[in-house]
Amino acid sequence: MNSERSQHGRRRSPSGGPGSPRSGRDEGQPAPARPGRWRVLPALVWFLAAAGFASPAGAGERFATVFAGLASNESVGKTTAFRAGTFDSYLLALGLAQTVGRHGHWARWEAEVQAVKHMGLQTHGEANGLVILRWLAFPWNAYLPTSVAVGDGLSYATRVPEVEIRRHGRSTRLLNYLLFEITLALPGEQRWSLSLRQHHRSGVFGLHDGVHGGSDFWGAGLRRLF
Repeated sequence: MNSERSQHGRRRSPSGGPGSPRSGRDEGQPAPARPGRWRVLPALVWFLAAAGFASPAGAGERFATVFAGLASNESVGKTTAFRAGTFDSYLLALGLAQTVGRHGHWARWEAEVQAVKHMGLQTHGEANGLVILRWLAFPWNAYLPTSVAVGDGLSYATRVPEVEIRRHGRSTRLLNYLLFEITLALPGEQRWSLSLRQHHRSGVFGLHDGVHGGSDFWGAGLRRLF
């Protein structure tokens, strides 16, 4: 035993070097993922879909939407199904949109920016940018012109929203943004329409700084074509 020690010197520590400290993870184990790197991925994929698959024909129509909303204390699915409780928190928002592409008379892509003011439990401001896919073809459109839309983008709050802290324990200013909307118009006056909107901020299962969950508002307003 003594001769073995004299030939090879000190035994190596388990980390592979004499006296070197052990690392926080086993050798060969990958570093833990950093969700914040991927926070813009859902919005980026949605934007590339709009840019790659839409025809520019018919682009250029502009819209303005004014809507008010009430905060829900349930998930986005339950809120959309009208089964949610509410918080004493409200929002008033202005959205400005432009058509950026079409799929014939069936659907169109829109880009929208929003300015949002919160009231009640939380009083911060919010800015959102998103890309929207709107389905236009419904068999009853001659009697009740209808569209259904889904949008995805990013949402920035001037302060961490109190509603999100109460619901999930923590949040962050920058989150993913989801929009669901139904519009209804009169056959003779399609420049004006009623807008029913779902306004949803989300951490996308931890992609945004490890945030799970977000906030949901169900709102109604008016949409105007220019």
